[in-house]
Amino acid sequence: MSPDAPKQARPWVGWLVFLLTVVGVVAVGLLGTSIMQRRQEARVQPPLTPIAAWETDSSVWGLNFPREYASYKQMQDDTTKTKHGGAFPRDYLEESPTTVLLFSGYAFAKEYRQARGHLYAIQDVTGTKRVDEKTPATCWSCKSPDVPRLMAQMGPEKFYASMFKDLKSEITHPIGCLDCHEPNTMRLRISRPALREAFARQGKDIEQVSHQEMRSLVCAQCHVEYYFKGDGKYLTFPWDKGTSVENMEAYYEEYGFKDWVHAISKTPMLKMQHPDYEVYTKGIHAYRNVACADCHMPYRTEGGAKFTDHHVQSPLLNIANSCAVCHRWGEEEIRTRVEAIQDKVLEGRVRAERAVALAHLDIAACMQAGATDEELKDVRQMVRGAQMRWDYVAANNGMGFHAPQECMRILQAAVDISQECRVTCARILAKHGYTDPVRYPEFDTKEKAQALNLAFIAGQGPDLLGKQAVASEADAAPSAPVSLGLKADLPK
Repeated sequence: MSPDAPKQARPWVGWLVFLLTVVGVVAVGLLGTSIMQRRQEARVQPPLTPIAAWETDSSVWGLNFPREYASYKQMQDDTTKTKHGGAFPRDYLEESPTTVLLFSGYAFAKEYRQARGHLYAIQDVTGTKRVDEKTPATCWSCKSPDVPRLMAQMGPEKFYASMFKDLKSEITHPIGCLDCHEPNTMRLRISRPALREAFARQGKDIEQVSHQEMRSLVCAQCHVEYYFKGDGKYLTFPWDKGTSVENMEAYYEEYGFKDWVHAISKTPMLKMQHPDYEVYTKGIHAYRNVACADCHMPYRTEGGAKFTDHHVQSPLLNIANSCAVCHRWGEEEIRTRVEAIQDKVLEGRVRAERAVALAHLDIAACMQAGATDEELKDVRQMVRGAQMRWDYVAANNGMGFHAPQECMRILQAAVDISQECRVTCARILAKHGYTDPVRYPEFDTKEKAQALNLAFIAGQGPDLLGKQAVASEADAAPSAPVSLGLKADLPK
């Protein structure tokens, strides 16, 4: 064929172009449909079911917010466990028997377990041995959305002044949606008066804080240190002077408050609750404006919908969505780093709690040697301050991770104060003619520690001086609680 002859068209080329065009059109159509579907999913839909102003049943809220409610229900799993946390109800007294001695004469020496999470709040508080017929209704404050409903009906003062047992039939729903959200707008809100009042006393308007701050403050309604003020057991935050351990200690000393009298040393004591927010404010995450919810309730996506995961839990159980958003390391490296920090805090905590426990026993030995209350006034003040510092770290969740440097500083102070207390006790013993070492009883198991606790409560504590004792405990121990010059005796 001549090179100049026209080439014949290839029929399959046309078909190929046609098929490619069809495929392209279908692909673009599918992509457009997917985009529209995702946009529809991401669009904020108005509530389909109206929510009443005081709706305490979270399942009703779940009709409008199924993703949030489904993740909230995952907190029913109380088997989750990290090295130092999780929802598993570990027995703190079993793990650390020394704690029994630190709370000698107080209900925490009977039972002290890790909380199982929001869905178990009512079951756990009604089932603990720390609640009895004398427990005030104030102990309900953070356990249920029925609480703000009842406060709206009764007024906070009347609610706090009631008895715990009298409100059992009214409080039936565990911590849920109403605790943190407005029903009509879903806006984050403060539903408990104590936090508002604490802000107001510091000259702050809590309504002016940012949305990001609110993502921590809704947690701070409950995850804080507090006490029951006055005969009406009015729940109050000791923040008037600040939120550091020294600030709160100064507040309590000025007010003249004690939670109970220690059965071993006869010291008026302070019990820290769970100062999670206070510790958090001293850490790097607060400095970088990372909220509690960023780590414990991270954002999730399903399709095109972005929502907050309401399975409140340890970030170590959800590293990919929590820690790894900012920290670009592997999950195992993140977990290892966190646990290394917590291990060091635990080591410091164990050293502090033993030092404080021995200080209590040294004071008891001084009492057996015949020391007077006036002689023991200073050492009792020391052990009170030392144990408050230990408890400030021990009672907050996270094993110190929220502010590890601050926690280690406080634990070191607890050890230092305890050792100063013990040295002073040694001088008091010498003054009363006793120079041999104190004979400390064994308390290396929960059973031994609780038996020792009961013996001291009964006024039959062991002989800590041996043959050189110049006075029996029955003769030396005061029959009434010892005063450190405190103005009020207000047990929680």
